[in-house]
Amino acid sequence: MFTTEIEIRTGTEPVVHDLTREIEKFLAAAEGDNGLLHVWVPHATAGLAVIETGAGSDADLIAAIDELLPRDNRWQHQHGSHGHGRDHVLPAFLPPYASVPVVHGVLVTGTWQSVCLVDTNVDNPVRHVRFSFLAG
Repeated sequence: MFTTEIEIRTGTEPVVHDLTREIEKFLAAAEGDNGLLHVWVPHATAGLAVIETGAGSDADLIAAIDELLPRDNRWQHQHGSHGHGRDHVLPAFLPPYASVPVVHGVLVTGTWQSVCLVDTNVDNPVRHVRFSFLAG
């Protein structure tokens, strides 16, 4: 298995961060042909989504999260910024892992699909993402 961990600075606003460029660099370094890319986010308040970006879907996802998981005081987990408890529920909806096939060294996604880090936790502006390539 070939693996590495990268650091992503997400800032102080909820974000959908497209990991495509980082994944492409990782796969080039892995020098693998066919196999499986596994992406892991070792955080209790972030997740991964396979989604189209750049056409408004990323903003729509943040809006949907805000509607489904409002940043208010309903959450029993109540440390950090107002409504932070919802950030701890997020990974139940957007899991902290994704696995995608790799064929001839290229990630096999649909035309508009990207693997994205989704981070709504405004208290933690730095995230880590682990990429692992398992050769087939």
